[in-house]
Amino acid sequence: MRDGTVYVIGAGLAGLSAATALAEQGRRVEIFEATPQAGGRCRSYFDPQLDQVIDNGNHFVLSGNHATMRFLGRTDARKGLVGPAKAGVACVDIRSGKRWAIAPNDGPIPFWLFDRTRRVPDTRASDYVEIAKLLMVGRDRPLRDVLSCTGLLWDRLFEPFFVGALNTAPESASAALASALVRETFAKGGGAYRIRIAHPTLASVFVEPALAYLGSREARVHFGQRVRQIVSDERGVIALALPERTLPVSPADTVIVAVPPWAASELLPGIAAPDEFRSIVNAHFKLPAPSGTPLMLGVIGGTAQWIFSFPDRISVTISNADALVNDDREVLARTIWDDVKKALELTAPLPPWQIVKEKRATFAATPEQAAKRAQTVTRWPNLLLAGDWTATGLPATIEGAIRSGHKAAETALRR
Repeated sequence: MRDGTVYVIGAGLAGLSAATALAEQGRRVEIFEATPQAGGRCRSYFDPQLDQVIDNGNHFVLSGNHATMRFLGRTDARKGLVGPAKAGVACVDIRSGKRWAIAPNDGPIPFWLFDRTRRVPDTRASDYVEIAKLLMVGRDRPLRDVLSCTGLLWDRLFEPFFVGALNTAPESASAALASALVRETFAKGGGAYRIRIAHPTLASVFVEPALAYLGSREARVHFGQRVRQIVSDERGVIALALPERTLPVSPADTVIVAVPPWAASELLPGIAAPDEFRSIVNAHFKLPAPSGTPLMLGVIGGTAQWIFSFPDRISVTISNADALVNDDREVLARTIWDDVKKALELTAPLPPWQIVKEKRATFAATPEQAAKRAQTVTRWPNLLLAGDWTATGLPATIEGAIRSGHKAAETALRR
């Protein structure tokens, strides 16, 4: 059978990773994106209030995120990632003013834990042993059933880590997903979790190079084209209903649905999909950070959680933000700026600001919601799923989204 066309619905990172992987193998690809731009929840835009380009939210990846590095290598965009030469993260407790940085060694044997200057202050090497319980989780259950979720080490390292990665209250979050995070970071050694941040923007690294790559491979990207219906029969998908036409789909063609779970459920009623979500609040301030400020600073004891320093702005991310997402925007800006001033030792008044709220930023990473994640293959032979909400084995992260796209592409190629 002659290779058919692969139709990708959705130009977020899952859709872009699937499309570029297929184009790399010479397959004909067409992407239909409902909005005017690609990137999905990983996007950049010009904000008139700040008179500059900002990201909708702050995202970082890790040096060991192999799918992400493969995707960026394909599109020649890996050079857009910046970060320290060694693993580690700087933190400040704005209640006490105490500052520290963890400094893991590269290898899997954690020698750094035996050096008090490289681990979380006021902790002992033996305190870290508990995290090994996550390597033997077995059946999924809330994280509080595996770890004690208390103590200085929890407050200063593991709770911020799990909140940021799972976007869910850690105590009720999936132990299986927490286990996957530990296996891919702490268990592999610092060489696998050096922080990497897209500069100058998310779009310049993750989106624009991918679109350029697809254009060079004669893939077609249709913006403002919402797929309104997927028409199927006993053979599989036979048509895609677009705003102004119906596109026939042959048995030789493949359709990859790479949209958020709520959109996938509308297109494919009855599929497995998470239906509970968590918010993220981001704040952007038009003021460069002081010289010497880390690219990413963890904040303990405040509303702000992570501060990101860019040449033209200071940005803050707050995960698991359902309690804040409906608050007044100016109140949020002033509250967060107070934390930034303490963390960065600033005296400046509130600069021009922007608050970006993502009410459905990720699915809730609980055991119940994780059990609802769909597989790549479906009951329709020529229809596949991709997205950070599918069964990637990871929480809803950039790496998970890109892995899902690669898996869908590999499955399509095997057809």
